[in-house]
Amino acid sequence: RKPGRPKGQRPVADGLDCTVESAAEQVTQRGGRGYGMICDLSQDGEIERVLEQVYREQGRLDILVCSAYTTPNSSDGLRGEFWKQGLEMWDAVNGVGLRQVYAACRAASPYMIETAEKLLSSSSSPPPLICLVSSFGGKSYTFNVPYGVGKAGVDRMAVDMSYQLKKYGVATTSLYPGLVRTEANLQMVVDGTWDEASGNLDLDQGESPEFSGRAVVQLASLDKEAMMARSGHVEVVAEMAKEFGFTDIDGKQPPSIRSLRYLLPNFVFPQVEKESGKPVPDWIKNNVPDILLPWSTFSAGPPPEADSR
Repeated sequence: RKPGRPKGQRPVADGLDCTVESAAEQVTQRGGRGYGMICDLSQDGEIERVLEQVYREQGRLDILVCSAYTTPNSSDGLRGEFWKQGLEMWDAVNGVGLRQVYAACRAASPYMIETAEKLLSSSSSPPPLICLVSSFGGKSYTFNVPYGVGKAGVDRMAVDMSYQLKKYGVATTSLYPGLVRTEANLQMVVDGTWDEASGNLDLDQGESPEFSGRAVVQLASLDKEAMMARSGHVEVVAEMAKEFGFTDIDGKQPPSIRSLRYLLPNFVFPQVEKESGKPVPDWIKNNVPDILLPWSTFSAGPPPEADSR
């Protein structure tokens, strides 16, 4: 780790300002009003303190996006067998990534219910929204056992909360980004650790963090009837882009991870080329249809082995 970086923090490129203050500045620069607030989600009571302050100062809480996550450091590797990984793997993955997500939703819900009551006079106003950032690991084996259990738990949390919050006019959703070009992931490419950790996935085909943000904006803009009808559902960012017509910052619409356009180039074609010793023709690679596998098919069966691709 680089000098001055806290133990366990993933490295990013030199010179990047990844502070809450810089994030708030970017919000303001893009037309909003950003406020930087320090909140250590690994500590109980922190999220309650922050949400209480927000509600006290703003008088409402319209949206909560839970995206904080800790990437575990393990000598056995992220893809290790669960009986060889210590309990620190479970705690790292599901401490902030699951337990504190629950804590945040628990603390926010009374404020969001009160906000919804203030909106009763306008039936078309967007309802307060709890957005839980999850991943395809909630549907199909990814990385290791604790990871999948945690993501499935996040998805189930969105569903079960929707049952209890529906009568109060508060919506929930579980959001699935694809492969995201985060600052830390891009640095792993530079450091030469990305291929082993990801299973040789092509990060050049990944999504920007802003792409997920645009999906959240779209959900938060839906009227009450439309959003409540989707409450509790899994929303895939790439699939939302096609439904609502928005793009990533490069003007493109990346395929969903459960699309043949993503699965064949990343999993099937490399295996075919390895076994045959011949490249898959470009006329095939360039004409893969953007067809989504049903969730039942995507979730079934063992995953491709990273070392067989």
